[in-house]
Amino acid sequence: MPLGLLLGLARAARRKRTSSLDILSSKRAPRNYYKGKNCKPTGFHTRKGGYVVVQEKLPNYVVPDLTGFKLKPYVSQCPIEMKTAEEAN
Repeated sequence: MPLGLLLGLARAARRKRTSSLDILSSKRAPRNYYKGKNCKPTGFHTRKGGYVVVQEKLPNYVVPDLTGFKLKPYVSQCPIEMKTAEEAN
């Protein structure tokens, strides 16, 4: 009897939860909970209600010079069928 009880408890502990109660969202949390969108702040709030943007926290994208580059930025969804060297022989 105790062995069956222990096996049942172990089986229940291993089973995954079917509901999403473990995922904390703003609907399942207290009123003042704000989850956000997982992005980093780009500045800080001042005492008088303003917001100061810090330039070091802004993303800096380095784009190479693409003059004379053969490929186009668009890739077609309907590619042209090309013959390979094996099919030509």
